[in-house]
Amino acid sequence: MPGFEEIYNTYAPQVFRVCMGYVNDRELAKDMVQDTFISVWKNLHSFRNESAISTWIFRIATNICLRAIEKDEREKNVRLLASFPTADYDKGQDEKLSKLYTCIAALEEMERIIISLLLEDLPYLEIAAIVGINEPNLRVKVHRIKQKLATKMKAYGQF
Repeated sequence: MPGFEEIYNTYAPQVFRVCMGYVNDRELAKDMVQDTFISVWKNLHSFRNESAISTWIFRIATNICLRAIEKDEREKNVRLLASFPTADYDKGQDEKLSKLYTCIAALEEMERIIISLLLEDLPYLEIAAIVGINEPNLRVKVHRIKQKLATKMKAYGQF
């Protein structure tokens, strides 16, 4: 099994992008990545190799994202993403990417999870294991999510 530093260097950028797909806020996404890898560090000894380590890490990350969103919803008693401002990206950040994250943030929770993991090039089988559905059902959901995103991006004049 690789060491923690290698695991972190390999998966942190992907976990960050997945978290951005949830919250569309760079600082909050960085906090979620940190929380994810604190949990990985604390529980690495208990990883049983029953799945790929990436599946385990992304499952931790999605749980942390969901808990953060639920906590915020309880505190504000409103949907987090309904009032979410567009993230303040680095000046060099591509506008199209910013709009894509905005469109992803407008999706339902499960759709955000799926598309964020898909954008990280995870295999369908692994994504299905992370979100807890079968692969054929995942393929149908991915098709529908892509249609929704295409419609939203067209509204922004991106296609």
